[in-house]
Amino acid sequence: MPEPDRIIRLKTVLSRTGLSRSTIYRKITEGTFPPQIRISIHGAGWRESDINLWIDDPVGWRAKRELDEVC
Repeated sequence: MPEPDRIIRLKTVLSRTGLSRSTIYRKITEGTFPPQIRISIHGAGWRESDINLWIDDPVGWRAKRELDEVC
């Protein structure tokens, strides 16, 4: 049985990507980094699988909505 996708928080994303906080949010705005998902009223995180895909190919990563528009 496959493991469920974990939600990881900003501290973990910073550590795994080596990016700064401001760079992550700039890249989200540009559409070159996976966006956060809301997990509570005051909390947000990232799907671990999205971050892993970005780490595997940071230059080639594109947001799913952009891929939907191209196809």
